[in-house]
Amino acid sequence: MARLIRRTGAVDLRDPLDDSFAALVRSIMYQQLAGAAATAIHGRFLKLFADALSPAAVLALPAGAMRAAGVSGPKEAAITDLARKVGDGTVPLGDVDSQSDDELVERLTKVRGIGRWTAEMFLIFQLRRLDVWPVDDYGVRKGWTLAHRKREMITPRALQAEGEIFRPYRTIAAWYCWRAVENLVLPT
Repeated sequence: MARLIRRTGAVDLRDPLDDSFAALVRSIMYQQLAGAAATAIHGRFLKLFADALSPAAVLALPAGAMRAAGVSGPKEAAITDLARKVGDGTVPLGDVDSQSDDELVERLTKVRGIGRWTAEMFLIFQLRRLDVWPVDDYGVRKGWTLAHRKREMITPRALQAEGEIFRPYRTIAAWYCWRAVENLVLPT
């Protein structure tokens, strides 16, 4: 990993959004879509809101508005469920900084369309949590395998154990694993 870190440079996470609700909607929107398509659909979706994106504004949209913007049925259901659960307090977002990673994952995965992976990405990219180790993420597993010149892809269970040496900065290790795949930066 040390060679990979030297060759890749400093960690550079994208800036978080100003609002946790908007960040989760963005995460849902980008699930299983190529970047350009997700960006286009997300942009059309945001244009549905004259003022600002909020749980109440989502719930006030007329039937069919999201679909007309290109949002799929499952994504519409997930965004609507998120808006309902944030609105009724089932999934409060005002106190995320005081919650542990495990508490937040448990809370967020109550929402349709938000699984462990999406919750972990929220912890990393929105909340800037430093000790998230997304062992089920294909890119982290692939990057670890490349960086360590293994022939077979590491399993999530084995990766969980390997990550212990990076505690409490496993997010940083995950970021470098992603860079190994993205840039095919292999240690020499």
